[in-house]
Amino acid sequence: MKKHLPGLITILVLLILSALVVLPMGDGILFGKPVQLGLDLQGGIHLVYEADLSGVADEDKDATIEGILGVINNRVNPLGVSEPNIARQGENRIVVELPGTELSDAQKQRIGSTALLVFGEIAGADEEATWVNELGRWKPATAEIDGVVKELNSSYFNENTFVTTGQFGGIELNFEWNGEGSAISEAVTTRLVGDRLGIFEGDTALIGDDGLPIAPTVNTVITDSGVITGLSTNEAQLLSRQLNAGRLPVPLEVIYENTVSPILGADFVDLSLLAGIIGIILVMIFMTVFYRLPGLMASVALLVYVVLVLAIYKLVPVTLTLAGIGGFILSIGMAVDANVLIFERMKEELRARRTVGAAIEAGFSRAWSAIWDANVTTLIVCAILVWVGGSVAAGAPVQGFALTLGVGVLASMFTAMFITRTFLRALIGSKAAKNLKLFTTETGDQNA
Repeated sequence: MKKHLPGLITILVLLILSALVVLPMGDGILFGKPVQLGLDLQGGIHLVYEADLSGVADEDKDATIEGILGVINNRVNPLGVSEPNIARQGENRIVVELPGTELSDAQKQRIGSTALLVFGEIAGADEEATWVNELGRWKPATAEIDGVVKELNSSYFNENTFVTTGQFGGIELNFEWNGEGSAISEAVTTRLVGDRLGIFEGDTALIGDDGLPIAPTVNTVITDSGVITGLSTNEAQLLSRQLNAGRLPVPLEVIYENTVSPILGADFVDLSLLAGIIGIILVMIFMTVFYRLPGLMASVALLVYVVLVLAIYKLVPVTLTLAGIGGFILSIGMAVDANVLIFERMKEELRARRTVGAAIEAGFSRAWSAIWDANVTTLIVCAILVWVGGSVAAGAPVQGFALTLGVGVLASMFTAMFITRTFLRALIGSKAAKNLKLFTTETGDQNA
């Protein structure tokens, strides 16, 4: 017993430190870190956008994606979402995770839209129309500046648009042109005084509060600044934020969306916790009934394993999703599987009339190669799943499952080969080790 006292003390210290990290589950006493829950457990939105980089040179693609990340970050901040995650996935995808919130379809669209307002004029009968609505056929309003024909659009706005209430109580979206925009605007509005100037976003006209396309009549020449009227307050504020946040350099398309309400996420947490507790209790009962004293020792080691793994999840940190919890529970089974291999080898040694001490050492030695092979192959699969999960739009749950399973497998190897082994070695020479019935259900001569 004294020989194995350092090992037992090490396990006790490890258990206490891990428990201080884990408890309370909100913020642990040690390091004060909470368990990171995925969007499917705390509620929120997971969006994956795909950028159209077909017109971007290869050497500029990284800079383009970085620019998109900055613009989306600026657009998300005004939504008041705490701890949003905006990251690149693969070559041309952007992952946006907004925990604990719900967005309207319009807000989701706003995050990834190009936010380019284009001003249009009525197209002639023999001219091709870009837009058609109840107000007529429209083409982009253009002007020739220094010999180059340029389109009047919001890319020439200074990033200081704002919303005010006009003299007659209407909502006004105020904007300013930069130097080049002023020149284009002056040329266009000089030509269109008395005519309508339509405002379009993408393929459709900007719709006013009355449900009709916004197309104010040009009353005077506009040079440095202007206003857009007819918008609702909410629409004008959203548009102002988006224009100030910058324009996306390339179009984005939502290719994956997963929304979970906070209430449903809380239910998932409760069910997962219940399933985990029931599973651990059943495994402990099984091990104790079938393997008796070694099984009881393995059950105690299993509790240490659970606390240790949860501490690692908090410290790394590992974001727990519903699939991730599945990986954790599966790793518990693999931790027990290692003990089953060891205990079956021990039984064989006891049937061969070896002493309990010799059977324990032989059991661990003979089972090690099988445990190593099984766990290494599992770790290889986990690495593949992490790689595959990072290359597909809906791959976050796959990555979460692989990560929690991989961490659990590594911890299970340590638990089986060090903690369980130390517990059993500490029994050698004790009165319990002389009772063979405590080690196997099979009868035989006692050799300890």
